[in-house]
Amino acid sequence: MTLGPVMVDVSGTTLTADDREVLGHPLVGAVILFARNYLGVEQLEELVRDIRAVRSPPLLVAVDQEGGRVQRFRDGFTELPPQRLIGRLYDSDPEAGRRLAAQCGWLLAAELRAVGVDLSFAPCVDLDYGVSEVIGDRAFHAKPEAVAELALAYMKGMQDAGMAATAKHFPGHGAVVADSHQSLPVDRRDWGGIADDILPYRRLIANGLPGVIPLKRLIRAV
Repeated sequence: MTLGPVMVDVSGTTLTADDREVLGHPLVGAVILFARNYLGVEQLEELVRDIRAVRSPPLLVAVDQEGGRVQRFRDGFTELPPQRLIGRLYDSDPEAGRRLAAQCGWLLAAELRAVGVDLSFAPCVDLDYGVSEVIGDRAFHAKPEAVAELALAYMKGMQDAGMAATAKHFPGHGAVVADSHQSLPVDRRDWGGIADDILPYRRLIANGLPGVIPLKRLIRAV
């Protein structure tokens, strides 16, 4: 059986019979975990083992573990800083900022790979326009060049620990106010207006970025 294109979640900290039935469906290829699926490191390791044992080849296991506000696994894991703090260090010392970005990427990936998790959806490469309800301190910086540099360092840190990076939220969430988890954001800029948002993706893709998470939104030219 091959892996399918659909990513699903599971209900709790252990697999139920219903979970196993869903995970066995041929269209399923991956599982995303949330805070509700986590009690501790040993429990997480067992849950990941059980998920991977359902199918051959094993299902991929993923999580949002950026740091700051978006860190699903906390107790037993290093508390990672929000990306904005890395950007602030970059402003005072660019080399130190890049170094910290790489270290955070490596640490995030190393801790997750140690418990069998395959992917974390990071880094966030949205620009900090100061208007988004959901991005805020998740963004490295307001300047696209700074975001590109820091995201590239972060990606390489993740790769050094054996994890593929997944940049988000394409083509950019920082300039839309609404939270895309709760409503459909509307971006009224034309293509030229989002050139800055695209720059970090161009830089990362040129350096082998493995994956991108698109943002569900409506794009309207003025």
